[in-house]
Amino acid sequence: MIRRFGEPFQYGKPYRRRPGAYAILWNGEDLLTTIQDGEKPEVQLPGGGIDPGEHPIPALHREVMEETGWAMTAPRKIGVFRRFVFMPEYGFWAEKLCSVYIARPVLQRGPPTEQGHSAVWMSPADAARLLGNEGDRHFVKTIFGL
Repeated sequence: MIRRFGEPFQYGKPYRRRPGAYAILWNGEDLLTTIQDGEKPEVQLPGGGIDPGEHPIPALHREVMEETGWAMTAPRKIGVFRRFVFMPEYGFWAEKLCSVYIARPVLQRGPPTEQGHSAVWMSPADAARLLGNEGDRHFVKTIFGL
């Protein structure tokens, strides 16, 4: 069974399954996170949706590069969680299946290329407190014993 975080499933809502891959990027001291601008800016683990026909690992590399400008290496899957949310940028309700990986950031190739994202380094303790969703916070707390 996949653990759920956040809002429960609501009958009658037209959820679309949306698989995604997200990275805990640790350089041995701090985590590389992304802040997404908006009405209420949110700290997030870099990552996002896996396109139809795309494998999770290339999707993770693509999303990390788009949202942080960094290349990464050695992704290792540490778990999966589910969230039921409205995705205003796409205009639909989603059942997000979030695969979480731990990886090492290795080279900054430039600024984030995805509009409205900023790369921010922070301690694991700060990330565990500031990440915008409960599932991300759970995995950071678990990995770092917080």
